[in-house]
Parts: sequence; structure tokens; C-alpha cells
Amino acid sequence: MLRNIIIGLLGVAVVGLGYWGFQEQGQKQTLMITAENNYQRAFHELAFHLDQIEDQLGSTLAMNTRRQLTPALAEVWRVTSLAQEEIGQLPLNSIDLGQTEEFLYKLGRFSYQTSIRDLEKEPLTDKEYDTLTHLYQHSKDIRSELRKSQAEMLANRHQWLDLEKELEASEEPGDNTIVNNLEVMNKSVQGFSETEWGAGLAAIDDLNGELKKALTGKEISKQEAEKIARQYLEMSPDVPVHVSDTGDGLEYPAYTIVIDDPEHETNYYMDMSVKGGEPIWFLQDRQIEEQRLSLNEAVEKGKAFLKRTGKEGMQLIDSKQYDSIGMLEFAYVEGNVRVYPDTVTLEVALDDGDILGYEAKDYLLNHKERNIPEPAITKAEAEERLNPRLEVMESHVALIENELKDEVLCYEFFGVIDQDTYRIFINAEDGQEEKVERLDGTEPVYQFS
Repeated sequence: MLRNIIIGLLGVAVVGLGYWGFQEQGQKQTLMITAENNYQRAFHELAFHLDQIEDQLGSTLAMNTRRQLTPALAEVWRVTSLAQEEIGQLPLNSIDLGQTEEFLYKLGRFSYQTSIRDLEKEPLTDKEYDTLTHLYQHSKDIRSELRKSQAEMLANRHQWLDLEKELEASEEPGDNTIVNNLEVMNKSVQGFSETEWGAGLAAIDDLNGELKKALTGKEISKQEAEKIARQYLEMSPDVPVHVSDTGDGLEYPAYTIVIDDPEHETNYYMDMSVKGGEPIWFLQDRQIEEQRLSLNEAVEKGKAFLKRTGKEGMQLIDSKQYDSIGMLEFAYVEGNVRVYPDTVTLEVALDDGDILGYEAKDYLLNHKERNIPEPAITKAEAEERLNPRLEVMESHVALIENELKDEVLCYEFFGVIDQDTYRIFINAEDGQEEKVERLDGTEPVYQFS
């Protein structure tokens, strides 16, 4: 009897030890996944913000009024600060990025010092315009090399944790393409270290609080959230879906949803508001097979998705192709007016037409009934206010937000200066230049063996 009891206790101990070991392994795996996700987020946000820096610097070269230069340079200052922060979040202690970090730091100081100056009394000098031109060229170099690293990581599904181990194991990580691209990026900005610029820090807009106010409707349960997620992604009832609370990171109540995609052996990740059951964003990261669809066909897929999910009256305003993914931006149209605050962004796979990414934060924040006025000036009068070097190719009527977050009616002009394309908004009431944007060209396709 005693022997049986001892055997039973030993059996319980073995099972308990195994369960403890399983839990420990599970916790370790969870921490590794969290760390990798944080690295990936910081890296892709860094690439996005370097794109923004290039675009903003390019836009300043086409601006024709001091009124526009100040907020544009302030935006460069803000985004540069974000890029610096994201570099610091990556496991790159063994890689020398000193030149890049110094360039971003001094770019932030220069843009801040210039933005707070009264440009009506102290306009930019010819030398400062030359500085902006050179900054623009260097920002192109940085962006290009980082995009190569990003393409390499996506093409070969590299993990930052693996790179971190490689860098820790050896002072010389060998022939690593990602490291090489980052080192080339660092060398590309040499020559600006001796320039003295201004000083400052950036403030980050908190959209979480705004979303908390904008999201209305009855609260939905986790079961209802699962049903909505399946409908959005057209997943069958037998596909596993995991719904959990987002925790304390967001001010608005939301669910984090993981949806299995057995066809592609990966998952979709989605955030959905508790109030109203609105998907705020979703994303799938998977290897794209050989391209079978054109960008135009991807646009039709995007339009069909928006119509199916209740986003009526949307018009394509921008489309780009990155490798085998179509990046599409749609805006709501009221009458003949493009309503730019109400935008939705989609990513479409060009192998099978699946919607890989969805971002509706701007639409959810701003979509409402409006009483849009008629323009007070004609299109011809607005066109007279443009930079005379701009060759106009296309025009529309559009509603945009100005720097004070007020909605203003504008004429929207697409035009070309040299080899760069710009979108310029002229206020339809007083003829003031409201916004200037440099538009991206075709993204290069990188090939890796």
C-alpha cells in the first residue's frame, strides 16, 4: 500500500515537473516572439519615417510661400525624432551607425531652428536652399539602403533575434547583406558632420484619445468580434480565431484578434474596437508568390473589398507597387469633392489578390455628414498661385485638413518639376497655398538569390 502511494506521489511529481518545464518553455517562447515583434515594428516604422523625411524635404523645394515652409520643416523635425528613437530600439550595438545618427540629429536641429524663425522677416537664403537640396539627396541615399535591408529581410524571412545572436557571437558577422546595407547607409551621409544646425525635440500626436471619442455604438462581445473578423477576411467557420483584450496600451477599448490562414500557413492580426465592432487595422505577413495580377487588377480587388465591408463612395487617390504588393489609398468622395480626412489604406497581394493589410484609423476618426461649400475662386485663379516652374498635369476639388486641423476646401493640382511629381493644394476661398507634397516614384524591385 505504502509502495503504491509513493509511486503515485512520484508520478504526480514527474507530471508537475513536466508541466512546469512546459510552462517555462512557453513563457520563454512568448518573450522571444514579443521581442522579435518589437524589433520588426521598430524597423518597419523606421523605414516608413525615412520615407516621410525624404518626402517632406522634397516638398520644401517646391514650396512658393513662407507660410508653407514653417509647418513642413516642423514636420521634418518631428519625424526625424521618431526615426532616431526607432534606431535606438534595434539590436545594432555592434554596428557603427554613428554617421546616420549624427545626420538625423543635426537634421532635426536644423529643421527645428528654421521652423521657429520668422521666415517673412528672415527668409531662407540661397545657401540654406542649397543645404535643403543636399539634405534631400542624402535622405534619398539613407532611404534607399534601408529599403534594400527591408526587402532582404522580407524576401528571406530573416529574424532580428538571429541577427542579434550572430552579432553577439562575433565582432565580424561575416557576409551579412543586412549589415552591409546598413553600413553603406551610414557611409552615405559622411560629409555633413561638420555642419552646425539648431536644436529641439518633437511631439507625437496622440491618436488614441481621439479614437476613444470617435468610436461609438454598442459594445460587442468576443464572440461577435470573432464573427466580424471572419466576415472581413472571408474565413470559414472552422478556421481557428483567438480574441483577447488589448490591455493597457490603448486608451480606447479594443480586441486583439489572431486569425489562422491555413491556405498560406500564416496568421492575420487585427485590432477591433469594442464599441461598434469596427476593425481598425489588420495585417498579414507572408511570402508573396510569383506576381499574377497587375496593379490595376489589385485596385479592383480593393474596391470590391471596400464595397463588401460597407465603405461606400471611396475613390482611389494613390497606388504604388512594392515588389509583389500593391499599396492603395482610397478617400471618400462627396459630390465631386475628394474628402482627404476620410481615407482607408489597403495592401493587396499580387499573387492571388488577397487583402494583406487594412488601415482605417483616419476614416473612423473623421467620417461624418458635411455641408461642403462652393469654391469662392475659379480653378484658373487658383492655378495662378502655383510655382511657375510647376507643369500641371491633373486637377481636382478636395477637402483637406490644414495645419490647425481645420477642414478647408481646395483645388488639388498634380504637376511636375524636373523629374519629381508634386501634389499641391490651393485654398479655394482665399487662394493661399495650403499644402505641398512630393509624390513617390516607382519603388525599385530588389532581387536576392
